[in-house]
Amino acid sequence: MTTSEQVLTGERADLAQTLTRHRDFLRQTVRGLTDEQAAARSTVSELCLGGLVKHVATVEERWARFMVGGAEAMQAEPLDWQNAFRMTEGETLAGLLDRYAGIAARTDELIGTLDLDTVWPLPQAPWFEPGVSWSARRVLLHMIAETAQHAGHADILRESIDGAKTMG
Repeated sequence: MTTSEQVLTGERADLAQTLTRHRDFLRQTVRGLTDEQAAARSTVSELCLGGLVKHVATVEERWARFMVGGAEAMQAEPLDWQNAFRMTEGETLAGLLDRYAGIAARTDELIGTLDLDTVWPLPQAPWFEPGVSWSARRVLLHMIAETAQHAGHADILRESIDGAKTMG
């Protein structure tokens, strides 16, 4: 049974609905763009709208693996930092959105089934305090914050491309 077939209540419903809301903001922001617009850089960085979708999907996928198997599972596949925020040759916005939808469905299923009190030590990284552990609940809160933050970035980028506003 998937989350869409389950009836989540309480904390699980709140987490799932909040994450879904912010995912939908991001999806709404890129709706109607061509691949060229989605790949367009409107700042001095490599950041583009398609790249934001790609990044948020990758981050969610990695954190979902962390919730199930800790840092080792999270880092099982190498990360392509150079291309993390941009669309590369052969990538399409539709393909990135399809990938994101699949990852989101798997995360939603985890929200309905995981013990939210499961705790794993964070991977070693300069941005994490050494020796800290996060629960699955804390990871989901981080996913929500990350998705919301990048949906806001996307709204700014979209406005600079064609004047459209998602949240304003």
